[in-house]
Amino acid sequence: MADLEGLVEPTASGHPMSPLRWTSKSVRHLAETLQRMGHQVSRQLVARLLAAADYSLQANRKTREGASHPDRDAQFRYINQQVRRFQAAAQPVISVDTKKKELVGNFKNAGRQWRPAGQPAPVRVHDFLIPEQGKAIPYGVYDLTRNAGWVSVGIDHDTASFATRTIGRWWQKMGRPRYRPARSLLITADAGGSNGSRVRLWKWELQQLANRTGLVLTVCHFPPGTSKWNKIEHRLFSYISTNWRGQPLVSLAVIVNLIGSTRTAAGLRVRCELDRGTYPKGQEVSDAQMAELTLAPHRFHGDWNYTIHPVRGRR
Repeated sequence: MADLEGLVEPTASGHPMSPLRWTSKSVRHLAETLQRMGHQVSRQLVARLLAAADYSLQANRKTREGASHPDRDAQFRYINQQVRRFQAAAQPVISVDTKKKELVGNFKNAGRQWRPAGQPAPVRVHDFLIPEQGKAIPYGVYDLTRNAGWVSVGIDHDTASFATRTIGRWWQKMGRPRYRPARSLLITADAGGSNGSRVRLWKWELQQLANRTGLVLTVCHFPPGTSKWNKIEHRLFSYISTNWRGQPLVSLAVIVNLIGSTRTAAGLRVRCELDRGTYPKGQEVSDAQMAELTLAPHRFHGDWNYTIHPVRGRR
């Protein structure tokens, strides 16, 4: 036991005062090492000894976000204030983000579904991109007030142009019919990705969206490292993942249908469409173009919170 503890302890993790400890070394490797040290042990014996010593197999769990920004909680409060203000004025509030990209094809999808006994759906062993089928890029818009979602499934690149085009499609087909008197829109988004607070193209494209729709766009970004607080993650994306669990995403049509059929007892409804547009990466916005923006930073953290006004006569 002393030699076994010596092998396990360097890779043991967890709180030192916890009665339950766990190791990342396999019982086969541990047994082989103990045998080389002169012990007559089997894998089964090592497993029993580890269990008796309160070890168990454990998977990784995401708990570390890194150092949090000192204004994190203040930004959360600011976002909540803006959301309440817009909702009180009957103006739309949305949460936006890109869902995890999915390979299109007969690949394993986490989860289980009911099937005839002994007949699991056969899928590929390796998850390699099938060039002729490509990948799906779901970008979502979640309406916080009406508990409704829109997802555009792109097939090109996850860029700011794709993100704002999706917001525009949501406004045209879901937002405007439901908020006809609206003159402004609040967008809550992560600090990174295609809709990041430092992405010039994101702000340039928002200006074009404001010009086309006539909406005053206010954007509030969540602080870095806090994407899990974005409402769309646990009010829309999590239900989509539950709806298609265990179902191979064999085609774009299947992906669109599974997303669009997502429902919850609380009344969530989702609309999904395929976007076959091209959104090339590497598009740059010049200083001259940035100077044309009617972007007004807020007094509190203008890098995270800003408003873009439409320019009349420009589309």
